[in-house]
Formats: sequence, structure tokens, C-alpha cells
Amino acid sequence: MRMNPAKPSRQPLRLLLLAAAFAPLMVSAQTSEGKITSREAEAIQRARKGAKPRPVAPRAPLLSSELNATKVFRNAKQSVVYITSIVLAANPKMEDAPAGTGSGFVWDDQGHVVTNQHVVNTDAVKGQGPTDEADVLNVTLADGKTYKAQVIGRSLSYDIAVLQVFAPLDRLKPLPLGKSTELLVGQTTYAIGNPYGLDHTLTSGVVSALNREISSSLGNAIRGVIQTDAAINPGNSGGPLMDSAGRLIGMNTSVIGPGNRAGIGFAIPVDTMNRVVPLLIARGQLEPVYLGFTALIPAYARALGVTHGVMVSDVEADSPAARAGLRPLRLDREGHVVAAGDILLTYQGTPIQNGVQLFDLLEVEPPKGAVVFDVVRDGKVSKITMHVETPKEPKKEKL
Repeated sequence: MRMNPAKPSRQPLRLLLLAAAFAPLMVSAQTSEGKITSREAEAIQRARKGAKPRPVAPRAPLLSSELNATKVFRNAKQSVVYITSIVLAANPKMEDAPAGTGSGFVWDDQGHVVTNQHVVNTDAVKGQGPTDEADVLNVTLADGKTYKAQVIGRSLSYDIAVLQVFAPLDRLKPLPLGKSTELLVGQTTYAIGNPYGLDHTLTSGVVSALNREISSSLGNAIRGVIQTDAAINPGNSGGPLMDSAGRLIGMNTSVIGPGNRAGIGFAIPVDTMNRVVPLLIARGQLEPVYLGFTALIPAYARALGVTHGVMVSDVEADSPAARAGLRPLRLDREGHVVAAGDILLTYQGTPIQNGVQLFDLLEVEPPKGAVVFDVVRDGKVSKITMHVETPKEPKKEKL
């Protein structure tokens, strides 16, 4: 059987013609993928040989506002400190835990530094509210040297703590004080501190409002507060708020905004501090009230099923609490509970959440005469009346 020879196909020829037509586009595509021509390579080499620093463009003098800001920061920086707090491990095999950081500023020439009370509390570590202060406090000065510090005065209602810093007094430069009652909305403000642990940071803004009322970390109202739009971030707490004359006008305390960052900032006014701080230095706390009992540590109270109120851990003999018949927690030699202590539910009709809140209530409005508590004992609620006393030497651990 004879077969006819196949006709030559024109398809290969057509493909060759198309390839020739699109060859420039293919070369361009290869070049855009990183391949360069010899002419482009020569241009790069010429540019390399001529590389040198660019000349600095002259500028006009700094604006007066800029000069003032740099002056305020330069003068105040030496007075602003960085505070770190540590909780010692209960077990020697465990590591000590960092409780938090914050800012503070030198108050006087006697080694006193002022900061927020919540800066030195351990709520960040123990997760049970601001019930205790850190075991170790370190204060780092502007020159980078760190010194031990001790809380010697505290006000829960104003969120103010006074530290005694054991540093050479000639290294501690107090800030000049302004007067917050003379402030006007629109005045320039400068916030100085150590946000996120960063060394001495300056932000600026204005007085946005005056006589605000905010809640402290303990939940009580702080009145007469300065509102500012100067950025206040975590770590700024306890740092100074300055006016354009370089004077202290407030202490940066809190911020309201997304994630508590870069929102509306608030500062405790300097007039309040100038009244409270000297009392804290002299007395340790404001008009201390002595009832003569100790509140059980919240973690232990929760383990016993107490979620609200204050369980009484110990009662001093011949104290207002003892004379009122308040009953403490009783344990056997092995540490087992023999009898639960009284649980204080209300103070003068106000519900009690924990011992810190009770202390705060006593500090904000120091009672005179008799006070009434609603108390749970043996599953029943009754009222107990105590006659308060003011000791000559305040006791930190006692309510």
C-alpha cells in the first residue's frame, strides 16, 4: 500500500516569526528581573567612585519654643529618676520577680523622691490587686547610678508615695515648684519620664482641662486633677509634669485611651502634693487611724472562700478591735484552721472589697468617735461598733 508524503507544516515557521517579533519584550523582561546592561553597570561604578558625605544645609536659629523646651528638659532631667521594684522569691530556688517600673522625681534636698503609690505596689506580680509593696526598690539617677530606696510615706487616696533614696545628697537636685491653681487651659506642658524603660523621654502638650476627677488604681476618686494631651505611656507614672517656666505643676498618674496608651493624660496637681508630701514625710501616712487588727492576705482569704470583705487575721490586745469583740483567725500548730476570723463586709454602710480599700476609706475621711462594721461570724451578719484611735506613731501593718 502506497502512502502519500505529508505536506510540510507551516507551524514552526510561524513560531519563529512570533519569537522574532517579541524578542525586544523578552529582553526587557529579563532586564526588569535584575539583569542590567553594560552601560548601566558603568553608571553604577562611576557613582561609587564619586561617593562622599553630603553638605549640611544651614538652618535658621531654633524657634523660641524649641529653645525653651530643650532648656526645660536639660534642667529637669537631673531631677527625674527611674524606679524599679522587685518581689523576693519565697523559695531560694526560685528567681526574684520584677514587680514593675516607673518614674519619680526629687522632692527636696533631704533625699526624698516622690512617685505614684501604684508604681511601688506588687499587683502586676501577685495578680491580687494593689495589696502589698515591693520588697526591694531601686532608684536610678540621671547619671546611670542606682541606689537603694525605701517607702517612708504613702497615701492610697491620692496615689502618692514618698521614697527615701540612699544616695549622696549632692547628687539629688529637687525640682522648682509651680502653683497649679494659677494654671490656665492652653498653657504648654512637658511630661518627663521613662516610658517602657526608655531613658529620660520628653513629650509636650498643653493643659487640656482643670479640676478633673479620676479614679486611682485603688478605685477611689482623686479630685482637682490636671488633664493634658502630652503623651503619657506606661513607665511615665510618677514622673513630673512641667510648665514652660520649668516648674513642677503635677505628677503624671494615669491615661485614658486605647490600651491605656497615648490617650488623655492626667496629673495630680502640685498644690495637692505640696500639702500631702510633707505630712507623709513627717507621719508616714495621712491622719492614721488605729483600729488594732490585721487583715488576712487576700490570697489566703480566697483559699478560705472569702471573695469579698476582709477576714480578720490578728487582733491586738487592748485595742479598739479587741474591746469591740472582733475575733481573729485561729490556727493550730500545724497551720490548720481551727476557727475562721470575722469577715468585715461594710464600713459605715460602704461595702468593703479588701484591706487596702478599707485603709483608703479610713484615710480619705478619717473617722472620729465610733464606726460601725457589718460583720459575718458563724454564717450570720451582725453589727460591731469600734471607737477609733489615732496613735502617735502610725503602724503600717495595722488597720
